[in-house]
Amino acid sequence: MISRREASALLLLEDGSVFEGRAVAPGTRFGEVVFNTSMTGYQEILTDPSYRGQIVVMTQPHIGNYGVSRQAEESGRPWVEGFVARKLTRVPSGEESERELGALPAYLEEHGVPAMEGIDTRAVVRRLREHGALRGVVTTERSDMGALAAELADFPPMAGRALVDDVTSDAPYEMAAEPPDGEESFHLAVYDFGVKRNILRSLARRGARLTVLPARTSAAECLALGVDGVVLSNGPGDPEPLAEIVHEVGELVRSDLPVFGICLGHQLLGLALGGRTFKLKFGHHGGNQPVKDLTDGSVAITSQNHGFAVDPDSLPAGVRVTHVNLNDGTLEGLEVAERRVFATQYHPEAAPGPHDGGVLFDRFLSKVRAAR
Repeated sequence: MISRREASALLLLEDGSVFEGRAVAPGTRFGEVVFNTSMTGYQEILTDPSYRGQIVVMTQPHIGNYGVSRQAEESGRPWVEGFVARKLTRVPSGEESERELGALPAYLEEHGVPAMEGIDTRAVVRRLREHGALRGVVTTERSDMGALAAELADFPPMAGRALVDDVTSDAPYEMAAEPPDGEESFHLAVYDFGVKRNILRSLARRGARLTVLPARTSAAECLALGVDGVVLSNGPGDPEPLAEIVHEVGELVRSDLPVFGICLGHQLLGLALGGRTFKLKFGHHGGNQPVKDLTDGSVAITSQNHGFAVDPDSLPAGVRVTHVNLNDGTLEGLEVAERRVFATQYHPEAAPGPHDGGVLFDRFLSKVRAAR
């Protein structure tokens, strides 16, 4: 238990709950509070652009044990609004070459991410599971509870927030295929709605030359590149306000190119096909989500990070549900009949998480190969 005198940081939730702890990195930030059940991969979580607008509470009690490294970054910076754990390690273990960026607390402070430790994260998670994801504020600087609560009441909820423009690239860029010369190569367009680096690496390792496109790139601009297929990446926020992007995704589907949607890309594809999306109670954030493939009955343990889902009952004829979440029955995958178009709600690239879903990249490239 942290005494009032020792408490130097606090997490305030919109329902009035207050959790006091110790400051790890300074600052004050507002966001939607979610919990992540991954046991490792904290740096990949911090740098996943899909966490834009969210304060992340880790359920694993000891975070930061192996330090931070450039190899583990999924983008050029952390995107979480705040970071909360039971204990954040200040003296990491492991090879120095694997933690060349030092300890996690210093990394958080360097990038301006307010962080705290010493609270009962189990109690926070129970509250979020009971009441759903809540707006909150993490602060190491303020104790004016009345003013913080008033600001929190005015802070926008995640539903209705379009955050893709905050995280997308400013201009197109290229990424070369990685396999040795002589192996088959594809040219793919990847829409960057907040793409993780390991999605790009996973495609490049399979022989794909990539052109990464800003989120607002028109379908016409994309098709003019003469690509063999299109990937719609992960990203943050609510998909429904992204009406212009949804329209362009619909144009890509009608082009008859192979299209693969991942996470937010899955939701945008569902909207473009005429479906609806809805806000999950507390979302899926972690590396242990069981998903059943309805095409062959197999079950994969998957990595996930999303707060919205596609309503399967809203999908029109010709769109088939291919995957379901075994925890809550929500839609995890779909495909379009007579077109080379499919999508998955979970993250096939892992980073962090199990590699069960990697086969989806192979499945997509088989569709690209068949279309050439």
